Amino acid sequence: MQNRTIIDHVNPQINNGRFPIKRVVGERVEVDAKIFGDSHDYLRAVLAYRKGGASEWQEIEMEEEANDLWRGSFTVNEQGMYDYKLVAWVDHLKTWYRGFKKKQADGQDMSVELRIGANFLSEEADTLKGSGKKEVTAAIQQLGGETETAVDYVLGDAFADVLHRYPLRRHETTYDLNLRVKVGRIKERFSSWYELFPRSTSPDLNRSGTFKDVEDLLPRIQELGFDVLYMPPVHPIGYRNRKGRNNATEAMEGEPGSPWAIGAKEGGHKSILPELGTIDDYTDLLAKCKEYGMEVALDLAFQCAPDHPYIEQHPEWFIWRPDGSIMYAENPPKKYQDIVPINFETEDWEALWEELLSVTLYWCETGVRIFRVDNPHTKPYRFWEYIIRETNEKYPDVFFLAEAFTRPAIMAELAKRGFQQSYTYFTWRTTAGEMREYLEELTTTELSQFMQPNFWPNTPDILAYEMMGAGENQFVKRLLLAATLSSSYGLYGPSYEIQENRGNTNGKEEYYDSEKYVARHYDWSYRNRVTETYSRINALRRDHPALQQTNNVVFTDTTNPQLLSYVKYSDDRRSIIWCVVNFDPDQPQDGYCAVPKKLLGSAKSFRVNELLTDQTYWWNGESNYVRLDPGYWPAHVLEVVL
Repeated sequence: MQNRTIIDHVNPQINNGRFPIKRVVGERVEVDAKIFGDSHDYLRAVLAYRKGGASEWQEIEMEEEANDLWRGSFTVNEQGMYDYKLVAWVDHLKTWYRGFKKKQADGQDMSVELRIGANFLSEEADTLKGSGKKEVTAAIQQLGGETETAVDYVLGDAFADVLHRYPLRRHETTYDLNLRVKVGRIKERFSSWYELFPRSTSPDLNRSGTFKDVEDLLPRIQELGFDVLYMPPVHPIGYRNRKGRNNATEAMEGEPGSPWAIGAKEGGHKSILPELGTIDDYTDLLAKCKEYGMEVALDLAFQCAPDHPYIEQHPEWFIWRPDGSIMYAENPPKKYQDIVPINFETEDWEALWEELLSVTLYWCETGVRIFRVDNPHTKPYRFWEYIIRETNEKYPDVFFLAEAFTRPAIMAELAKRGFQQSYTYFTWRTTAGEMREYLEELTTTELSQFMQPNFWPNTPDILAYEMMGAGENQFVKRLLLAATLSSSYGLYGPSYEIQENRGNTNGKEEYYDSEKYVARHYDWSYRNRVTETYSRINALRRDHPALQQTNNVVFTDTTNPQLLSYVKYSDDRRSIIWCVVNFDPDQPQDGYCAVPKKLLGSAKSFRVNELLTDQTYWWNGESNYVRLDPGYWPAHVLEVVL
């Protein structure tokens, strides 16, 4: 009951420490809190942290700002879990020292004050050993000498240094409400995804593609600059209720069905669709991807086709109708007759969870380190917390992307429960104002502490209304926005680069003749303006650390609502990128963009290198003029040179 300091409003912490915040190796954890006490005594506070399991804490002195706000930060250098806490106390030595200087300046007799200081130092010396004890004992001796000499010593830099390094810590207040940081590898924050259907990779019009055909495309994907190859589920596809072209309820002879209708006589979630190859072919593809600096993301879709082996082996894991038929997936009025949902409320839930964990670990054992999880919001949150925790305990390098286009609270909860990356609403933010508001929500609120966004302009399921009937300028613009606003982004590649823009006739945001239900043949040798932009922007992302983070974005005002201006920077300010994007895909737009003074400092003029066009400009003053023609480049990507 003797501690006199209060620690309040600690940030960051998620649900009072229920969930960890997230970082990747090399990132800083910035912590702030309201710290105050009674009376006018001198307070000190430290931010303490340690790698999970370590016995000793490392401490960082916190700095006081206005209105009792204190800040501190530390850097996480290893994967795994870190703990952190805050400790504050009244430092009687520093309180005495501050008063000593004021009294001495007032001309008061300092002999008693010197004795008081020596007593405080003696308390401190009793807690020390070795060189620390020697230094403090020597200081005590100095205070016991001739008064004038002792006063000069107290007012000198050496004594101030001793007081700072050997604080008198009594009656500490500790805030340690299970504060944790989950630290992952850098790819959790910085990745470029390319999605394709392996069955559409064959150069032969008379057959479907295989994993070997995918291998042949790796040089092209590497040339385009992507480092994650994502393929829809590679498992056997159900025959019963198989969907046909354009989601027809009955498939024609030879139609391949949706890869998300998993399971048939050939096997289930631990099997490979025979038409694609064998498990050895798949592991060969994983190894080949590594040679090209890429990784394969496996689609983890915990659902079944009506003829999945689980249904016969474990009927209790599913829901049965009164007429004896199995319940298929529905999102009224939508019907998914080719997919059967798993009943997570089954009495046999423990065996179910263990089996699905074994599926995840099976693919980890083959070499998979990235999972794109289909519809995670239709399964229990605690289930995902279990899957991700157990997987990361055995395979710390594994991370999970949540494919959940749903309500904000649900997306946030999935991220809290462990998903390292998350799909977002980027696809539906179509004006400069909407995009700025959304990015500020992602990067300046609590979301920034645990949710790493991954921006996708399209998916096999989604052709946004904005892209229907759109031309090349729109495709280039959305690509540049995704790749510069978010440090992780992805594309359903083949359809994007051929600028497929025909929507389904049902009025929904879906592709006409979706590749979900057919196998296609592409001319993989083609190049165009979109593929040129892939290569260009992905190279810039690799070369400029400012583009390898998301939460570092700072927006600046413009005089034209069609222009979005934003600056990104590395922690050390050695990399600063300024982007300006024209949201009008048809007409040139111009206007003035304000200079972010807090970021760029007092520089009255500075050079910018246009990285898309290799031109150089000098910018001056409070704002600068830009004109962007979407038919040339719809955006500036400028390297700021101070």
